[in-house]
Amino acid sequence: MAHTNPSRDEIKSILEASSVIAVVGLSDKPDRTSHMVSEAMQAKGYRIIPVNPAAGDTILGEKNYASLKDIPFPVDVVNVFRRSEHTPPVAEEAVAIGAKTLWLQLGISNEETAEIAERGGLQVIMDRCIKVEDSILLPHGKSKG
Repeated sequence: MAHTNPSRDEIKSILEASSVIAVVGLSDKPDRTSHMVSEAMQAKGYRIIPVNPAAGDTILGEKNYASLKDIPFPVDVVNVFRRSEHTPPVAEEAVAIGAKTLWLQLGISNEETAEIAERGGLQVIMDRCIKVEDSILLPHGKSKG
Protein backbone atom coordinates (compact mmCIF):
# COMPACT_ATOMS: atom_id res chain seq x y z
CA MET A 1 0.00 0.00 0.00
CA ALA A 2 1.32 3.43 -0.92
CA HIS A 3 2.38 5.77 1.85
CA THR A 4 0.13 8.73 2.64
CA ASN A 5 1.56 11.80 4.35
CA PRO A 6 -0.02 13.00 7.60
CA SER A 7 -2.67 15.72 7.36
CA ARG A 8 -1.68 19.38 7.59
CA ASP A 9 -2.96 19.44 11.20
CA GLU A 10 -0.80 16.42 12.05
CA ILE A 11 2.24 18.02 10.38
CA LYS A 12 1.63 21.19 12.41
CA SER A 13 1.56 19.09 15.60
CA ILE A 14 4.80 17.36 14.58
CA LEU A 15 6.51 20.70 14.03
CA GLU A 16 5.19 22.15 17.29
CA ALA A 17 6.42 19.12 19.24
CA SER A 18 9.86 19.11 17.60
CA SER A 19 12.94 21.08 18.57
CA VAL A 20 15.94 19.02 17.38
CA ILE A 21 16.20 18.30 13.65
CA ALA A 22 19.04 16.16 12.32
CA VAL A 23 19.62 17.05 8.67
CA VAL A 24 21.10 14.19 6.64
CA GLY A 25 22.95 15.58 3.65
CA LEU A 26 23.25 19.12 5.03
CA SER A 27 25.81 20.93 2.88
CA ASP A 28 28.35 23.35 4.28
CA LYS A 29 27.95 25.39 1.06
CA PRO A 30 25.59 28.37 1.64
CA ASP A 31 24.21 28.24 -1.92
CA ARG A 32 22.83 24.70 -1.52
CA THR A 33 19.14 24.14 -0.81
CA SER A 34 19.89 21.98 2.25
CA HIS A 35 21.92 24.82 3.76
CA MET A 36 19.32 27.51 3.01
CA VAL A 37 16.41 25.43 4.35
CA SER A 38 18.33 24.46 7.50
CA GLU A 39 19.47 28.03 8.12
CA ALA A 40 15.86 29.23 7.87
CA MET A 41 14.67 26.51 10.26
CA GLN A 42 17.47 27.40 12.68
CA ALA A 43 16.34 31.05 12.55
CA LYS A 44 12.83 29.87 13.49
CA GLY A 45 14.19 28.33 16.70
CA TYR A 46 14.88 24.71 15.78
CA ARG A 47 18.23 23.17 16.69
CA ILE A 48 19.74 21.90 13.44
CA ILE A 49 22.18 18.99 13.70
CA PRO A 50 24.26 18.43 10.54
CA VAL A 51 24.83 14.85 9.38
CA ASN A 52 27.29 14.75 6.49
CA PRO A 53 30.46 12.60 6.52
CA ALA A 54 31.88 14.60 3.59
CA ALA A 55 31.57 18.06 5.18
CA GLY A 56 33.68 19.92 7.70
CA ASP A 57 33.61 19.87 11.52
CA THR A 58 30.77 22.37 11.90
CA ILE A 59 27.89 23.62 9.78
CA LEU A 60 25.67 26.53 10.83
CA GLY A 61 27.57 26.68 14.12
CA GLU A 62 26.70 23.09 15.11
CA LYS A 63 28.98 20.05 15.29
CA ASN A 64 28.69 17.93 12.16
CA TYR A 65 28.24 14.17 12.62
CA ALA A 66 29.20 11.39 10.20
CA SER A 67 26.00 9.45 10.89
CA LEU A 68 22.78 9.66 12.89
CA LYS A 69 24.12 7.02 15.29
CA ASP A 70 26.97 9.37 16.27
CA ILE A 71 24.60 12.02 17.69
CA PRO A 72 24.82 11.71 21.50
CA PHE A 73 21.38 13.16 22.33
CA PRO A 74 17.73 12.65 21.26
CA VAL A 75 16.56 13.80 17.84
CA ASP A 76 12.92 14.64 17.06
CA VAL A 77 13.01 14.83 13.27
CA VAL A 78 15.40 13.34 10.74
CA ASN A 79 15.18 15.60 7.68
CA VAL A 80 16.71 14.03 4.57
CA PHE A 81 18.43 15.71 1.62
CA ARG A 82 19.62 12.55 -0.18
CA ARG A 83 18.49 10.94 -3.41
CA SER A 84 15.49 8.64 -2.94
CA GLU A 85 17.45 5.43 -3.59
CA HIS A 86 19.85 6.28 -0.72
CA THR A 87 17.15 6.74 1.93
CA PRO A 88 16.40 3.19 3.22
CA PRO A 89 19.59 3.05 5.35
CA VAL A 90 18.73 6.51 6.71
CA ALA A 91 15.33 5.17 7.79
CA GLU A 92 17.03 2.26 9.54
CA GLU A 93 19.33 4.64 11.43
CA ALA A 94 16.43 6.96 12.29
CA VAL A 95 14.60 3.99 13.83
CA ALA A 96 17.77 2.88 15.65
CA ILE A 97 18.27 6.29 17.32
CA GLY A 98 14.62 6.59 18.36
CA ALA A 99 13.71 9.61 16.23
CA LYS A 100 10.01 10.47 16.13
CA THR A 101 9.67 11.58 12.50
CA LEU A 102 11.42 10.86 9.20
CA TRP A 103 11.00 13.73 6.76
CA LEU A 104 12.07 13.34 3.12
CA GLN A 105 12.44 16.71 1.43
CA LEU A 106 10.62 17.90 -1.68
CA GLY A 107 11.26 15.57 -4.62
CA ILE A 108 12.36 12.67 -2.39
CA SER A 109 10.16 9.64 -1.81
CA ASN A 110 10.75 5.93 -1.37
CA GLU A 111 8.09 3.40 -0.34
CA GLU A 112 10.67 1.01 1.16
CA THR A 113 12.01 3.86 3.29
CA ALA A 114 8.50 4.73 4.49
CA GLU A 115 7.82 1.07 5.39
CA ILE A 116 11.07 0.77 7.38
CA ALA A 117 10.39 3.96 9.32
CA GLU A 118 6.70 3.25 9.95
CA ARG A 119 7.48 -0.30 11.11
CA GLY A 120 9.92 1.29 13.54
CA GLY A 121 7.23 3.59 14.94
CA LEU A 122 8.16 6.81 13.17
CA GLN A 123 5.83 9.23 11.47
CA VAL A 124 6.83 9.66 7.84
CA ILE A 125 6.53 12.70 5.59
CA MET A 126 7.77 12.47 2.01
CA ASP A 127 8.15 14.87 -0.91
CA ARG A 128 7.49 17.97 1.21
CA CYS A 129 9.76 20.86 2.16
CA ILE A 130 9.99 21.26 5.93
CA LYS A 131 10.66 25.01 5.59
CA VAL A 132 7.59 25.55 3.40
CA GLU A 133 5.38 23.53 5.75
CA ASP A 134 6.72 25.38 8.79
CA SER A 135 6.21 28.78 7.11
CA ILE A 136 2.61 27.94 6.21
CA LEU A 137 1.61 26.18 9.44
CA LEU A 138 3.63 28.18 11.98
CA PRO A 139 4.16 31.59 10.36
CA HIS A 140 4.91 33.26 13.69
CA GLY A 141 7.11 30.48 15.02
CA LYS A 142 6.42 27.72 17.48
CA SER A 143 4.21 28.52 20.43
CA LYS A 144 6.12 28.21 23.67
CA GLY A 145 4.11 25.69 25.64
